[in-house]
Amino acid sequence: MLTSNGYVLDESAGRLGKLQPVPDGERADREALQRRLARDGYLFLRGLLAPEEVVGFRKYYFERTARAGDRESFRKVLFGEIVPGPEYAAFCAQPALRGWFEWFLGGETFLHKRKIIRQTSPGERGIGVATQAHYDLVYLREGTDRVLSAWIPLGDCPVTLGGLTYLEASHHRVLREEATGTLKRPAASITADLPSLADEYDARWLVADYEAGDVVIHTAHTVHAALDNVDPQGTTRLSTDIRYQLSTAPVDTRWQHHWHDQDGL
Repeated sequence: MLTSNGYVLDESAGRLGKLQPVPDGERADREALQRRLARDGYLFLRGLLAPEEVVGFRKYYFERTARAGDRESFRKVLFGEIVPGPEYAAFCAQPALRGWFEWFLGGETFLHKRKIIRQTSPGERGIGVATQAHYDLVYLREGTDRVLSAWIPLGDCPVTLGGLTYLEASHHRVLREEATGTLKRPAASITADLPSLADEYDARWLVADYEAGDVVIHTAHTVHAALDNVDPQGTTRLSTDIRYQLSTAPVDTRWQHHWHDQDGL
């Protein structure tokens, strides 16, 4: 049974589906990838990163946080050492990642300084524990709407660990509503109720069993959310989401500081 913030997803064929990886034959075809991104709103790139790089950063993260004895010391390690640290910066700008964006976007890229790490353990429940349904543009309106997000599972992340899920073809509706000014949503998360949103959009939530090295690229208009971690083995889900764009495009200056959970964004 899949849930998000306690809401049970409808697993019927019309409401739940599989995230489709980019076929091997398209991986080196930039025009094909651009068409796919425009059509689907996401690019699921299996094995874009070396698994050992991903597992290595996961090990570094948990070695650093293991010495935190309480919530306050954990926050000091996370926001004072890991987030602004050289290890995280190097991971997010590694050649396999930055190089891919430079190739895909066709120019010099800019990586937003505000980069987010999310950790979720099995048994955590309640509204707000899992990332609620949203699209990124509502948080990035002071820059280009052509910013691309990369969601990276830091370690193997089967569906039971609560990885990211995407609302199929949702970016088409969001683009129309943005263009016509008919949006009736707050400038924040849309809802924690993923089943009702799927009914409203008459669409499927797409899920996947992610592996270390996988990366999902999505547009600023694609609705996505996270599932609850219900892993029976007690594994913690760790992931990061970062944002790249062309360096020549307008930049949201609010995102040029290190991420902190009290930064108001």
